[in-house]
Amino acid sequence: MENIIAYFENIPSSHRSLLLVLGITFFWILEGAVPLFKFKYRKWRHALPNFFFTLTTIVINFALAFLLLNTADWVRDNDFGIINWLPEMPLWLYVLLGVLLLDLIGAYLAHYVEHKVKPLWMIHLVHHTDHEVDTTTANRHHPFESLIRFFFTLTGVFLVGTPIGIVMLYQSLSLLATQFTHANIRLPRNVDRALSWVLVSPDMHKVHHHYVLPYTDSNYGNIFSIWDRLFGTYMELDRETIVYGVDTFPDREENSSVSGLLKQPFHKYRKPTTLGVPGPETPQS
Repeated sequence: MENIIAYFENIPSSHRSLLLVLGITFFWILEGAVPLFKFKYRKWRHALPNFFFTLTTIVINFALAFLLLNTADWVRDNDFGIINWLPEMPLWLYVLLGVLLLDLIGAYLAHYVEHKVKPLWMIHLVHHTDHEVDTTTANRHHPFESLIRFFFTLTGVFLVGTPIGIVMLYQSLSLLATQFTHANIRLPRNVDRALSWVLVSPDMHKVHHHYVLPYTDSNYGNIFSIWDRLFGTYMELDRETIVYGVDTFPDREENSSVSGLLKQPFHKYRKPTTLGVPGPETPQS
């Protein structure tokens, strides 16, 4: 574990970029082998706006990385934060708690707030208006959302007290997890369900991308599914019935246009058209 943390403390930017590219490539190939849905789309054309927003996310995170590094160094030097106030523990447990709590504050909480605060929902809509969810959808975030999520991550680092090695480990795991859960792949149902007891699985996250409430407001988890189960936001829906997009902004042309998506936060808020049809949802505690 010491060697792993030492590596992530000094992980080169080239390695992080390689992780992004290899992850997308791997899941892109897997989507062709075991697709969940056989989309009738031009895969590269669909990917272009998603790659644009992936690039803006990279640029913003790179520009603000010094804040993350300085905060992580400060909490380490001052022994500040939740995991530093707990009794001494093995390194593996220290790292696990750090990753878990960063996932709670930096991802689950950020995602939950984006769905509950109307101006933030209008920003987050860019992610939800993809009508063919695949691995490239993972980082389809408006630049404003990239800033919001960075703020929550920074807050998480400060409150949890995670040194930079754990922060970089978490971000690397988060990158691969989101590519995996958005990938248009079909796992055996029993495998997906078993996985979802601890980690966010592809089927679990796809429910979140169903086009109507209450499913859209469920399954906010990023890496770990325990937060949804703990806070009562876990839901199930037969994957064969999932329809992607958002009921209030159904225009496919606008939702696939970079310029249209950049303007999305400035649209007037629209109330949901329905709370969803009665069906096989299964709320879990």
